[in-house]
Amino acid sequence: MVVFTPVSDIDARELLKRYDLGDVVSLRGITAGIENTNYFLSTTRGEYVLTLFEVLTQDQLPFYIELMHHLAGKGIPVPEPQTMHDGSRLTVLHDKPCAIVTRLSGGYEPSPGPAHCALAGETLARAHLAGQDFAIVQPNLRGLSWWQDTIPKVLPFLSPAQSSLIRQTLDEQTRYADTDTYRSLPSGPAHCDLFRDNVLFDGTFEMPRMGGFIDFYFAGCDTWLFDVAVSVNDWCIERNSGVFEADKLAAWLNAYAAVRPFTAAERQAWPVLLQAAALRFWVSRLYDYFLPRPAQTLKPHDPRHFERILLERRKAVALALP
Repeated sequence: MVVFTPVSDIDARELLKRYDLGDVVSLRGITAGIENTNYFLSTTRGEYVLTLFEVLTQDQLPFYIELMHHLAGKGIPVPEPQTMHDGSRLTVLHDKPCAIVTRLSGGYEPSPGPAHCALAGETLARAHLAGQDFAIVQPNLRGLSWWQDTIPKVLPFLSPAQSSLIRQTLDEQTRYADTDTYRSLPSGPAHCDLFRDNVLFDGTFEMPRMGGFIDFYFAGCDTWLFDVAVSVNDWCIERNSGVFEADKLAAWLNAYAAVRPFTAAERQAWPVLLQAAALRFWVSRLYDYFLPRPAQTLKPHDPRHFERILLERRKAVALALP
């Protein structure tokens, strides 16, 4: 179990005194995730998730907490941070920043079909539009500047071919980010990590219902097209090769575009942003694999998965945006 900071029932009872959420019924550690300590918290008033933040700082956290609060208030299915008696939604437990959010229903679908892809695409478009008037601005902390800082750290572990690929792609992304086309792309708060395990579904496989988006702790202000590219690079591929599955990709993009139509600049930028999304996760997985944090207890993901996806995006023409 990934619990960096143990929390007892007594700790939870003391924490709940700051809220109006009832009394503790049960507290159970959550096994998923490598960044934070998470517990399912059942109270006499409802079902919640307690998160202690192990990496993000007190200064960084208001963006994520308030973004979820903002989106939930606009009807987007996301965990809603709970407000304490003093009006705040972020507190401290065992010297770690922490928050309590509502627990969404449903579970994640490891092998989504076109119906799941369409629901995810539609909901992400709604979330993008709902976030337009969010007041806090924080960049995507795993964006271009982070790639530029991190790639030199992983280069010693790469083969000559890998080193050439990652350097060339980074150079291309750096140049593209300085173009008028890139600067014209619609942007705003973005999830930036909407993999299939960060979306919950109710219903059946044939007729799924959206449960909601979770794990906003890689969110940041970025182009919305980058957010779409991150998503479809996970949702709409053949897992072993990274090749897009056309029916899933079409379902995802058409559902998104029905809510927020893509612009001409986004259609032009699409192949480049698909590569950017692949590069971002290749870099982070290389870093986690070769330079893991001392407290990291889960086996890191295989970086070669996103190396394959990047190679595929560089050689194949993706389905055009609708």
